[in-house]
Amino acid sequence: MKKLILFSLAFLGLFQINVQAQNTSVKAMFASYQADDVVDIAISSDAHTTLVAALKAAGLVETLKGDGPFTIFAPTNDAFDKLPEGTLVSLLKPENKDQLTSILTYHVVAANYMSTDVVNALKDNDGKFSVKTVNGAELTIWQDGDDIKLKDAQGNYSTITAVDLKGSNGVIHVVDTVVMP
Repeated sequence: MKKLILFSLAFLGLFQINVQAQNTSVKAMFASYQADDVVDIAISSDAHTTLVAALKAAGLVETLKGDGPFTIFAPTNDAFDKLPEGTLVSLLKPENKDQLTSILTYHVVAANYMSTDVVNALKDNDGKFSVKTVNGAELTIWQDGDDIKLKDAQGNYSTITAVDLKGSNGVIHVVDTVVMP
């Protein structure tokens, strides 16, 4: 038990150091960060303009400005650029609003998961646990060395690159790849 506690404390320290180093560069994305809610956080980031455009196209802005709590795994513009060519353009068309909404709500959990909550859940569940997203599907969060990753329903992975961007109605964690339901 003592070894497990020491490992957990060491992991928490490594995770925090790794994320703090990544957060230093991410803070530049949020230079004007004076947000009231999770949508305002995304709007304040030059690295999340695609996400904001997608939220608007899906009609989710007002929902995510609601009471929450929300944990959003927010893909960057670079994450959206990893999608196959033409995918984003297609998803932003009005006739594909349902599909876009499904993908975006797969990035949202109706709970407040700060990084310490994630680390504690990983520790309590042997390095992996699942959360139910607003879309209704499961998203798996797991530890891969010093990284915390998301595994989507398709078996693809995304790495959390910044954590704990706190708003009045939840928190954003930045991810490097769009996850798919």
